[in-house]
Amino acid sequence: MTSKTSPESPLPIRTVLQMVGGWIGKLGTVWVEGQITDLSARGGTVFMTLRDPVANVSARVTAPRGVYEAAVPRPADGARVVVHVKPDFWVNKGSFAFTALEIRPIGVGELLARLERLRQLLAAEGLFNADRKRRLPFLPGTVGLICGRDSAAERDVLENSRRRWPAVRFKVEEVAVQGPYAVGEVTEALRKFDADSEVEVIVIARGGGSLEDLLPFSDETLVRSVAACRTPVVSAIGHEQDSPLLDLVADVRASTPTDAAKKVVPDVGEQLTLVRQLRDRGRRVVGGWLDREMSWLTSVRSRPSLADPVRELERRAEQADALRDRARRSLKGSLDRAEDSLSHLRARLVALSPAATLERGYAIVQDPSGEVVRLAKNVAPGSVLTIRFTDDRLTVRTEDGTTPAATKPRKPRKKASDETGLTP
Repeated sequence: MTSKTSPESPLPIRTVLQMVGGWIGKLGTVWVEGQITDLSARGGTVFMTLRDPVANVSARVTAPRGVYEAAVPRPADGARVVVHVKPDFWVNKGSFAFTALEIRPIGVGELLARLERLRQLLAAEGLFNADRKRRLPFLPGTVGLICGRDSAAERDVLENSRRRWPAVRFKVEEVAVQGPYAVGEVTEALRKFDADSEVEVIVIARGGGSLEDLLPFSDETLVRSVAACRTPVVSAIGHEQDSPLLDLVADVRASTPTDAAKKVVPDVGEQLTLVRQLRDRGRRVVGGWLDREMSWLTSVRSRPSLADPVRELERRAEQADALRDRARRSLKGSLDRAEDSLSHLRARLVALSPAATLERGYAIVQDPSGEVVRLAKNVAPGSVLTIRFTDDRLTVRTEDGTTPAATKPRKPRKKASDETGLTP
């Protein structure tokens, strides 16, 4: 219930504190979970701070020594516990704290069960998918290293990396790697490196430890921060058998900090050996190719056409001469055969020509129309007839049916025309 107040009618502070105490008292008892920090005991009372491992929230808790010692195993600083508490508000001091009525340490089995539930939740969101993991650069210019203060993990990563590639550069952030502040400091260092444009890969390294010691690296806040990083992240937490959730979300998992150095930085000796091997292989490939080309060139040069080009030209000239002579012989033979055929044809034509008959003493009688007179009865008296001899012709007129009268002979035509027997 809200009281009406004003500058003219304020409430006494005791009244307000009593009201706050009344409101808090209405909460009753409640079971809460958290991580114990700042554990101390004075007399019959144990004082502690119960911190939320996910958010930066904490509260003071007081417990009677009997309640604290009844917890088995007895919780220590950094332990995860479930506490049955009752909120108390001291009106005289205006302070708030919880009073513990029962403390139950969270056992390994319970921790593992909770981690499994968290793993399933994050896996369902796709944070562990292989397709979202990025490849590490072959030779990073600068490596960001997040590790404990003066830790063996830091020495392992730095010494092994510089032994493999002396020129490698590191930026180191030393943070708490266990306890209540580990998650916050690691997350802050991760955010700092991710915002640094010079850092090309981030390594989170820690040595081995118990399940409780490695719990910060399975914290949901840290896991989600790694998933949101733009820079590739390498997880090198614990030993081979340790597997915090950070290993699943990181782009690359290294079994140990030493293994992280091997995965992040190439070995200069191995790379030089690889370069020599590739160079030798390239030489062999090029040498083999040159040998094959030289063999081919030698075989081409040994061909007659290239070994003695003039001889080939002479051979081709001989072939051309032979073909020309063959063509001439073939053409001459064809002409000779054609000439013989023409001679035979001329001889036949002469033999069959009327001029040949006239040369033997015969004459041809033709009427004015040029028709040959074959019978005397076919000639009418007074008809003009042409009598053709070998070299000339004679025109006559008939007096009766049988006796022609001679007329002036015609001028003989050319013998060539007479030989045809076709021109009167």
